[in-house]
Amino acid sequence: MNQVGMIGRMTKDPVLRSLSEGRVQASFVLAVQRTYKNAKADDADFVLCTVWGKLAEHTVKYCGKGSLVGISGHIHSRSYQKEDGTRVFVTEVIVDEVQFLQTKPKTEESSEGTFVNKESKAKDDFIFTDEEHKELPVV
Repeated sequence: MNQVGMIGRMTKDPVLRSLSEGRVQASFVLAVQRTYKNAKADDADFVLCTVWGKLAEHTVKYCGKGSLVGISGHIHSRSYQKEDGTRVFVTEVIVDEVQFLQTKPKTEESSEGTFVNKESKAKDDFIFTDEEHKELPVV
């Protein structure tokens, strides 16, 4: 079974990419607090997440740096070769569902995607799902 669920904060604004055949993808890094604390400070894991289709569009529209989100999906490992010949291995979560727990809405006058510090209320939470990730190209 390959299933993962996490709650954490986005470390940067999600990035939306348009791919071939009209497909869209968004990626972001989720900072997830560890359940234990060490002697220095709170620790967190930083997890690369990839979202596809309408779910990606909604994530970019409603979330930004600092947004608290819950995700569920599965682990996907891949590799590719850089121009200098070195092999890079990537492990990421392919997200099936996103729950927007605390969003950072974009200001209308900003075209660069800055966000105001306005927390959403529970009635504004969203859940979106998407099945397009099943057609991921293997690299």
